[in-house]
Amino acid sequence: MRALGCLALASLLLAASTAHAEPDAAAIVARAKASTLHYPAARRLDLVEDHFGVKITDPYRWLENDVRTDPAVRDWVARENALTRHYIDDLPGRDALKARMQALFSHGRYTIPRKAGGRYFYGYNKGLQNQTPLYVRDGLNGQKRLLIDPNDWAEDGSDALAEWAPSPDGRFLLYAVQEAGSDWRTLKVLDVGTGKPLDDVVQWVKFSQLAWDGQGQGFFYSRFAAPRDGASSQSSILGQQLYYHRLGTPQAQDQLIYATPDQPRLSHTAQVTQDGRWLIISSFQGTDPRRELHVAELTGGKVKVRSLVKGLTNDWRLIGSRGSTLYFITDQYAAHLRVVSIDARYPRRSGTQVVAERLDTLAGGSLVGNRLILAYLSDAETVAELVDLEGRKVADVPLPGMGTAAGFGGRDGDPETFFSFSGFTTPSSIYRFDTNTLRYELFARPELPFNPDDYGIEQVNYPSKDGTMIPMTVIRQKALALSKTPAPTILYGYGGFNIALTPGYSATRMAWLEQGGVYAIANLRGGGEFGKAWHDAGRLANKQNVFDDFIAAGEYLKANGYTTKDGLAIEGRSNGGLLVGAVVNQRPDLFAAALPAVGVMDMLRFDRFTAGRYWIDDYGSPDNEQDFRLLYAYSPYHNILPGKDYPAILVTTGDTDDRVVPAHSFKYAAALQAADLGSKPRLIRIDSKAGHGSGKPIDKLIDEVADSYAFAAHFTGLPIRDEPR
Repeated sequence: MRALGCLALASLLLAASTAHAEPDAAAIVARAKASTLHYPAARRLDLVEDHFGVKITDPYRWLENDVRTDPAVRDWVARENALTRHYIDDLPGRDALKARMQALFSHGRYTIPRKAGGRYFYGYNKGLQNQTPLYVRDGLNGQKRLLIDPNDWAEDGSDALAEWAPSPDGRFLLYAVQEAGSDWRTLKVLDVGTGKPLDDVVQWVKFSQLAWDGQGQGFFYSRFAAPRDGASSQSSILGQQLYYHRLGTPQAQDQLIYATPDQPRLSHTAQVTQDGRWLIISSFQGTDPRRELHVAELTGGKVKVRSLVKGLTNDWRLIGSRGSTLYFITDQYAAHLRVVSIDARYPRRSGTQVVAERLDTLAGGSLVGNRLILAYLSDAETVAELVDLEGRKVADVPLPGMGTAAGFGGRDGDPETFFSFSGFTTPSSIYRFDTNTLRYELFARPELPFNPDDYGIEQVNYPSKDGTMIPMTVIRQKALALSKTPAPTILYGYGGFNIALTPGYSATRMAWLEQGGVYAIANLRGGGEFGKAWHDAGRLANKQNVFDDFIAAGEYLKANGYTTKDGLAIEGRSNGGLLVGAVVNQRPDLFAAALPAVGVMDMLRFDRFTAGRYWIDDYGSPDNEQDFRLLYAYSPYHNILPGKDYPAILVTTGDTDDRVVPAHSFKYAAALQAADLGSKPRLIRIDSKAGHGSGKPIDKLIDEVADSYAFAAHFTGLPIRDEPR
């Protein structure tokens, strides 16, 4: 009877697939519109520059101007948005996807609690609140009290609560305000007992950690000089400085702690050990984890900084301290990282080994109670263990299953810590863990509007162009897997900056899966899943490996029956947007639809704007001839191929993105629309008052992904129903 049921289910799925092979009326209208799209005219400049003997045209350079100050750019954006809105609003299923995404977000969500002075601070979102409010409890079982509600800050929900840190005694809360998705921050302070703000305001903070001194009298922060008028969203950032702000004083009186005016490309961030004794200054100049360290003992007097680790050679991440002994994770002599200790009074550059390197990559650690919690990546999932301060293993940390654990913050002498745990089809639950008893208990778990057991997660390995085996996760309904019926598929990738794609939940992705779609995530070279060698194999001169890995993933999904001949869409954000743009140029025949979001599309000018200079570590410098030739070979903006049939493309960006400035997407979209690339649409969707992603209001997020997935569904043949399957 069980076998008969499976056969019947397979037949029904096949019948449903066949039944939707005939397009409905809305689909016919949408396809007709695609062939008659009239793209907004974009002025072409006769601009040609010589780069190492190569003549480079850049006809849409004018689109680099700020949309908020240039009327011509603003007009182009308005016309592009009107065209995209008109097109997408007619796509079948868009409203159904939006409604389902709203339902999938409609459950309470907690952030990991932080303990300070007997108080517990944590975020809690009731479901569809645009921004997550911050609450506090006096004691673990105390009554929760609303401390900050950022939803009151802006009428459209575009202002967000970013970083925050309670003072060591829990008396004050230092927090950062993020406006319209920008990377710039304004710091403010709240009296936790009364809930009233202090007069302290600190501006022009960017890429900073928040570090209280040990007495809670002030804090350390990193800032840049105030940019010239109109340049805050585009100009390259140089000369970061570390300051100390004492409560009750104006920012103009803040003490400069550390700066390197002779090396303006260096950035500096601060940490203070949990006992408040040591200030650790970490200096770096790019995205590579190569840092030099300085240290100062905080005695209450003048802060005297001295060298701890010289040279930008290795990664050093502070994970705890006891007395003058500082514990670091480092890649020095250890490609997969290890733990060492350094005496802050008598530093040695190599430190003393505490925990040796092993095959799994050491992802993070912390000192909690009298033990170190170390988290490793094993096949892109988290495993964690406890070791004593001499490096001897005590026990495995009992995790709820296979997935991603995060958190584990704490203090020396206090065994209490909290962590979150999530999987591909399970939102984050929060757990409390005791490092003495090795017991964990549930702190908060969301209620789900679906059954995770209905979905299967398959780990596969496939060969890339050069034979390297690449891991990939495929998520789909178990019934679909049992029937072995190909289905429309979204393939996601990133492949850069040593960032690992680990199991994590996405409500918007669930909406795609519920409709019978497949979602695949490829762990490309360039990421951080398997240590330094994996990262190195996908950057600089090896960047083409990332594109080859992604193309091979698409070929594998088709060849092995996961998706149909014309049913593959690709998605990527930021560096992943670059990935999507590059592979579409290299293999336009492989994909039915492409969703490049906030992508780095002009590889010859990326380093001229905001944070772009940091990315030279992964991409190389356009000012270096060898790097230029590599960058030019795959730059999405420069390698569009007229005369080829391209997939349907929906570019997305935000007009206040000051991480990857929207000019990348503007110029790329204009070039796509000007080229003869077949009848499928090449559209751009530009969000207003939205940045690179962090701090984005829930309603804007849902609108963007509903548009994107309706677009992908239409061109991959996924029928969208009002009710999930």
